[in-house]
Amino acid sequence: MIILGIILLVLGYALAVPILETIGAILVVIGAVLWILGAVGRPVAGRKVWF
Repeated sequence: MIILGIILLVLGYALAVPILETIGAILVVIGAVLWILGAVGRPVAGRKVWF
């Protein structure tokens, strides 16, 4: 999710499409939050591990 967000951010800046920048930023933030929660061992949505 973080990688997809970064790709969308770069494409948004390169193509001057604001919606891609916004969606990319949101995905990066959500991905980072989920990554941090998983790293500290906190269950997310009732599951400790997502595959």
